Amino acid sequence: MEDKQADKQAQFIPFHAINEFMRDDYRMRVVRFTLNALPGLPEEYRARVDRLTRKTVQVPGFRNSAKAPVAVRVKPTADAFEKSPQLVAAMLSAWAEAHPALRQQIYDLLVSRGWDILPVEADRTKLPGFITKWPKDEDFEKIISAFKEKYPDETVEDDDISLMVVWLSARLPYQTENEESQVAEQ
Repeated sequence: MEDKQADKQAQFIPFHAINEFMRDDYRMRVVRFTLNALPGLPEEYRARVDRLTRKTVQVPGFRNSAKAPVAVRVKPTADAFEKSPQLVAAMLSAWAEAHPALRQQIYDLLVSRGWDILPVEADRTKLPGFITKWPKDEDFEKIISAFKEKYPDETVEDDDISLMVVWLSARLPYQTENEESQVAEQ
């Protein structure tokens, strides 16, 4: 009975584990885009990123790294992004907020495909990290293909689609639900 209960509980890995799935150039683009988008986002997003920037990012010549110009903040922020789960959560939350149309489209797509995910407006930064189980018979290629089929007029990069899927689902594809059941049967 306890084994079945343990199977039902979600296993989490820290948010910065996403770096294993991100290319360095894409991480820099996400950080740059997010830092540039912060002034246009609601205060809660700016305040969270600025607080974590002051805590985790070192920009030479600035006592308060959050006050540094974006151009000099990008590289140190991307470096901290690789180490700080809280910074990853804050940055991805702000990144998603800066892409409202894509966020809603991905949410609608995942729900239509039967994914069990939090409401689009839920604060995912409160989670302990990403869930390690990925829905069986799903992968990024299938989701990207379904997105392009459902939204043929959208010009969204595949990486942005994948990142929004990961953020909204709060899942990284470490283990599929299918693999888990096969291991349990053996």
